[in-house]
Formats: sequence, C-alpha cells, structure tokens
Amino acid sequence: MEIKLTETPPLTMEWRKKKGSKPTGERIIEALIKIAGVSSILLIGAILFFIVKESYPFLMGAFDFKEFFFSTEWYPASVVKIRYGILALLCGTVMVTVLSMLIAVPLGLACAFYISEFCGPRLREIYKILIEFLAAIPSVVWGFIAIMMINPAIIKLFNVPIGLNILNASIILALMSLPLIISVGEDALRAVPETYREAAEALGATKWEIATKVLLPAAKNGLMAASLLGVGRALGETMAVLMATGHSIQIPQSIFEPGRTLTATIAAELGESPKGGEHYQALFAIGLVLFCLSFIVNLTADLLIRGKRQ
Repeated sequence: MEIKLTETPPLTMEWRKKKGSKPTGERIIEALIKIAGVSSILLIGAILFFIVKESYPFLMGAFDFKEFFFSTEWYPASVVKIRYGILALLCGTVMVTVLSMLIAVPLGLACAFYISEFCGPRLREIYKILIEFLAAIPSVVWGFIAIMMINPAIIKLFNVPIGLNILNASIILALMSLPLIISVGEDALRAVPETYREAAEALGATKWEIATKVLLPAAKNGLMAASLLGVGRALGETMAVLMATGHSIQIPQSIFEPGRTLTATIAAELGESPKGGEHYQALFAIGLVLFCLSFIVNLTADLLIRGKRQ
C-alpha cells in the first residue's frame, strides 16, 4: 500500500493574502492603527481650523503685516490708538527658547549618556524615577521657584536690579525641558544594538570612546529628535515663563533684562478680552504664529533627520 505525502503550503504573508485568511485580531489592530493615524491628522486640522476661524476677522480687517511683525508697540487697549505689534514678543520668545536650549541640550544629553552607559542598573532606575518626578512638577510651581529662589540668586550673583528676566525664564525652561530630553535621549542610546558596544569593546575601546565614537553617531537621529522635542517644549510653555520673565513689552538688550513671550501674552490677556472682539482675534492671530513656528520646528527636524539617514 502506497501512501502519498502532500506538501503543506507555508503560512507566509503572500499565502495569506492569496487565501484572504488574515486573522481577525490582526485586522482589528490594523484598523485601530489606521484610525489613530487619521484621527491625529484630523485633530491637528481641527485645531488649525479653529485658530484660523477665530483670527480670520482680524486678519481680514485691522491686520497690518508691517505693524504686526515689525513693530514693538503692543497696545490693544489704548484709548488714543490701538496698535498690535509683536516684534518684542517674538524677540522675547526666541531669546528665551534659544538660551534655554543652550543650557538644556548639552546637560540633558550628557545625563542621557551617563544614565545609559556609565551608571549601574540599580542607580539607573533611581535616576529614572527622579527624572519622572521632575517632569511631574506643575508649571506654576516652577514659576514660584523662579520668583522665590532664582530671582534673588540672579540679583546677588550678577549684581542686577531685578532677577525676573530672560536668564531666569531660560533657566526654568531648561529645567522643565530636561526630563523630556533625558528620557528620549536615553531611549535612543539604549536602542543602539548591543553588538556595536561588543565590537567596540573587542577592539579595546574605552567607555568614553564607545560613547563618543560609536553610540553618538549611531543614535544621532534619536538625540536630534530629543533636542528638538525640547525646543517644542520650551516654545509652548506659558505659566512659568509668564512668572519668570518680568512680563515687560520690550526687546531685551541682554539676558538680564525683562521681556515677554507670545505664549505669556495670550495667557495674560485672553481672559480680559471680550469674546469676538478685535483684541480677542489678535490674540488668536498670535496663536496662529505660534502654530506656524511649531510647524517649522517639526518640519526642520524631519528634514534634518531624513538627511542624516540618507
């Protein structure tokens, strides 16, 4: 009696597609991923639509491009002449963001390297808990720290009349951005394959050489993403900056002078402006400017990371 054995077709993705027998759980997960992706795009579009809708009457009416972007006179409640100039607010925002990143990015990436490569497993977990705790501190508490601790320290150290200035806000923003930069940077470093480290150790490289010559080039995309996420965090912060900058509408000539940011202006004045009024619409126009700045930062990050990959 002869028994004929037939080959069972392999359960490959091509075979599944031909037979149309994709598992139900896989189809559900794919559908949920698609819904999440589409909903995030729709949500961003809805936010943009709302901002444009609220600011549209101002943009089509009292908006003057030259005055809005190149004037330092922001007098939305003036009895003589109402003026909407955000140049001083833009300068304050850029100065605070750039200075805070000059402090936070080197310190955050250095901490990420230390936690990932130089400290033991037990100490690493302790540091991670402390970093998460740092991220949980409310913005208004950071504002109180800026007023009660950093303010007198700046006055004493630099012999300046007031400590609520660009430097104060930059220090606070740097501290607030550190948890995000450290966490993302450490994840990027841990994502580098272990074989890279083993190969470098086999060649006799020290830990410092592995960190700077092997891990840094391998994780540069993730580290760049961590830095730019920190920029976005600093750019959108409101309450702590409102309390730390001195809230003065002027172009700061140094980091020891008070200033004001776009976000702080919206937070301080939106509740006092009548809904639907010109001042209310001008504040939404500032929100549109912030939206565009965030978009430019994210687009630049995407282009830089793609260029690095290529």
